[in-house]
Order: sequence, then structure tokens, then C-alpha cells
Amino acid sequence: MNTLLANYDPGVFYDELVKAPGIPRPSAKVLFELLDSLPTGELGRLQKAAETALYRMGVTFTVYSDERGLEKIMPFDIIPRVVGAQEWKVVEEGLKQRITALNLFIEDVYGKQMIIRDRVIPEDLILSSTAYRPECRGLRVPGGIWCHITGSDLIRDRSGKFFVLEDNLRCPSGISYVLENRHVLKRTFAASFATSRICSVDDYPLRLLESLESLAPHTDSPTVVLLSPGVYNSAYFEHSFLAQQMGIELVEPADLHVADGLLTMRTTQGPRRVDIVYRRIDDDFLDPTVFRPDSLLGIPGIMEVYRSGKVALANAPGTGIADDKAVYAWVPKMIDYYLKEDPILQNVHTWICSDPRERDHVLSNLGTMVVKTTNDSGGYGMMIGPCASRAEQEAFRERILANPRHYIAQETLSLSRAPVLVEDHLEGRHVDLRPYILYGKGIYVTPGGLTRVALKKDSLVVNSSQGGGSKDTWVLKD
Repeated sequence: MNTLLANYDPGVFYDELVKAPGIPRPSAKVLFELLDSLPTGELGRLQKAAETALYRMGVTFTVYSDERGLEKIMPFDIIPRVVGAQEWKVVEEGLKQRITALNLFIEDVYGKQMIIRDRVIPEDLILSSTAYRPECRGLRVPGGIWCHITGSDLIRDRSGKFFVLEDNLRCPSGISYVLENRHVLKRTFAASFATSRICSVDDYPLRLLESLESLAPHTDSPTVVLLSPGVYNSAYFEHSFLAQQMGIELVEPADLHVADGLLTMRTTQGPRRVDIVYRRIDDDFLDPTVFRPDSLLGIPGIMEVYRSGKVALANAPGTGIADDKAVYAWVPKMIDYYLKEDPILQNVHTWICSDPRERDHVLSNLGTMVVKTTNDSGGYGMMIGPCASRAEQEAFRERILANPRHYIAQETLSLSRAPVLVEDHLEGRHVDLRPYILYGKGIYVTPGGLTRVALKKDSLVVNSSQGGGSKDTWVLKD
């Protein structure tokens, strides 16, 4: 066994590559043998070559708060994560079940609100959410589908069991890194892809386009556009990448206009009707006549066109209610209520701070919990109790007491780890997984998705804005 693998210590956490030092997990045996066959220094050379390739491809993201500069190259680790076929089957079925229930929930809360009337979920929990859009009450969306593109974040605990950490139904990002990571790894480990049964992710843009086109049944050749806030948005690389991959126009708000009850796009040949908008703009900024009147990004009147059924929006406005981390805690009850089934994938145990009893428990155990705001993302607005100072804990105590609806708390789980290359040796780093779910004529789950890795030693925060990076994710076929 080469020195890299022989000296790798998985520690006490569930490790994605090995069961014990020198003993690979069955699903990772081929990868283990590949790593073991590399001569000394070769993995480091491949790592640098992959980073150079990603740099040349311009695979970037933006950190608004970083004084050293806005645009960053997404950190990447050369060692992929491997998920076996049978364990992936459970994840796939669990996500399909979950997104079905979430879609029914969104339809319900903007419709008859039966889940509230039957007292399954407290009415105040819904109506007090900053993501709840009363302007969407009574909306009839194409095909009854609200959440066309979802990215749900999964983690494993010490036993290796998958849990859902949170759901992202507004403008989930990251799929471009999945595709570009795979592109680089297929060139780096060409022999492994030739001999291993690794599920492809290359068809995602086509599947996304088909899902979007299914929203416009009135025409056989609908015009689809991707609406971006512009070049200064943190995910602009992804916006331009996906538009190019799907062969559709990338537009900004100034390119769209409502005229005669239709949404049109400026072109060199004059205005052209738009049938479907894949929007990467939050609800708040979508239409200043309906949501925020001070929005400079919105298209005045687009919601009226949407209500009339003459344009489709993906995701539908209002889906953010299912992103609320307090609402997340009720998803198992949604699955039972709408589907009469037990959840295939469990939630992480969550305490809702707006509930007095649960809030008291959180305040008494701040040092052992992860506290999160209900609507922030990117690793912001979060405190990891075991890593927080007494002053930080007291600051969060005051914030919770001042605005309890704005906070939830979860157990501090022992997240699984995977090896990353650190200079000339391997070290374990915590990871999560974001599969992407497309809901069109059917439900499709991208095999694998984005493995995010906390590159800072002992960190539990995997977000790129907090110093995290990514890995390619290999899901094996049966």
C-alpha cells in the first residue's frame, strides 16, 4: 500500500472511503485501488492539473463580504466521493417522496390550507414566515408543480445513515460545479471511467430543459430564457453556464418587458414572446408592482402575465415557504398527511425557538447545539455551540429571546468525513451532499450531486462562502 493510504487515519467519524485504516468500503474499492496504484507525488500533480483546468474554464463564485476580492475559483479536491448503488437507491426514493410532499404542501398553503385547518401545522408558523407570500394565494401553476428545481442538503451521521439537513427550493445553486467537476475527473481518471460503472451526470442540462419546456403545453417550440440578476451575482458563472448548455438565452431584467399581456424579450429582430422563465432572482425582486416596489431587478407586470397563464416561472413564486428552517421541521408530518407514508429519509432533530418549551431547551443547551436563522443561507446566521465562545453563545441567547421565530436549533451531528489532499498527505474533512431534483412530467434525481467539503480542519461548515470546497461524487450502477 502506498504511503498516502497507509498513513490515512479516518478517525472516529464515518469515513466515505475506508472502514478502517487500509480497508476500503466495498463501494470505494475501485477508487482505493486506483489511489494505491499511483506513484509517489502523482496525486499532487493531478490535483494541480485539475485546479489549472478549472481556472481556465472560469469556474467561479462570488463572496460579497471578502475584502480580498469578489470572484473566487471554487476550491476542488481531486479525490472523489463514492456512493454505492443500493444506498443511493434509498436516497433517490426518499428525495422523490420528500419533493412530492413538499409540492403538495406549497399547493395547499396557497390554496385551501387544509393542513392548517386540520391543525397538523400551526397557522402562525406559516403566516409569520418571511418567505410566505400572501400575494400567491389562489395561484394556479402549470401542472400543479411549484418546485421544479430543488437542491436538498444531506448529511451522514456516525453510523453512515443519511439525513436531510435542509431543503432549497427558491434558487438552488451548485449544479454547474457538479458538471464541471465531473468533466475534469473524467479527463484526470480516464481509465477508471472506462472500467467503472459510474452513473453519468452529463445529461442534466437536457433534462432541465425538458422539465422547463413541459411547462408550456400550448406550443411545441416554446421560448425558454434564464433570468439572471447580472454579472455581479454570486452564481453568475452558473447562470451563463446553464444557459449555454441548454442552448437558451441568458437575459437580465432590462431585456424583458410586458406588452399586450405577454412577456417579451428584446432581440435584434425586435420583441419576441417568452414562454418560460427559469428565474434565478428571488421573489422579492421579481415584480415591483407585486413584491418590493423599490426593486430595480424586477419586470413590472410579470406576475399578472403569470397569473393569466401566458408565461411559466420556474420555480414558482412562493416556494420559499418550504425553505424556512422552522417549516422544515414539519416535513415528516407533511409526508404522513399528504402521502400516508413514513419518511424514507429522516430529518435532523430540530427545536423551534418560537415554541416556549423548545426554546427553553435550546437556551439551556446552547453549548451543544447548532443554532440557525430560519431564512439565511450560505452558512451565515449560524452558531455551532461546541465551537462557539461563551460571548458568542450569550449573543445568540439575546437574539433568540428578541426574535424567537427567527431561530431553530439542531443536534450537532458527527458529520461523515472524506479524505482530502493536504500538501503531501491525506486528512479527513467533513462533507455533505446536495443532490438536485427536477420535477417536470416526472421526478428525476441527479445521481450524486454536489459533495461540499469543509476544507478547514475540524470545521463543520461546508459552504463555499465560508471556506468550503467541492468534490466529484460517483454513484455506482447496479
